Amino acid sequence: MKSETLESRIQRRITRKRGDVFLRADFADIGDYDQVGRALSHLVKRGRLLKLGQGLYTRAKPSLIDGTPAPIKGFRTLATEALARLGVETLPTRLERAYSSGLTTQVPAGRVVAVKKRVRRKIGYNGIVLGFERA
Repeated sequence: MKSETLESRIQRRITRKRGDVFLRADFADIGDYDQVGRALSHLVKRGRLLKLGQGLYTRAKPSLIDGTPAPIKGFRTLATEALARLGVETLPTRLERAYSSGLTTQVPAGRVVAVKKRVRRKIGYNGIVLGFERA
């Protein structure tokens, strides 16, 4: 009988989970900190995961344009989910509120999130970085 590798156990847990953002701590019960880190980085290299920040990962699929790994959801959705996993409450930004109320026709890009408390973590991928606005 073949023993199951740590990477395959992590991959199986990822497929079973409902959310699309994963913390490194989600896999702490499977193995040692360094072992989990190596397995996650190997999954990133294989294109199964995408690293959003320090200890933050999301599901990935091949891009239809060039085949590189791309997230399965939009950046704003992933950022909101990642901040929720970190315990940070998000709100609509000033520009999103203005657009929703009809004060402007300029559509917000979705790269800025309003937060209630300070966030020092850098969240992003492929050069796209999330900005924070104080709510």
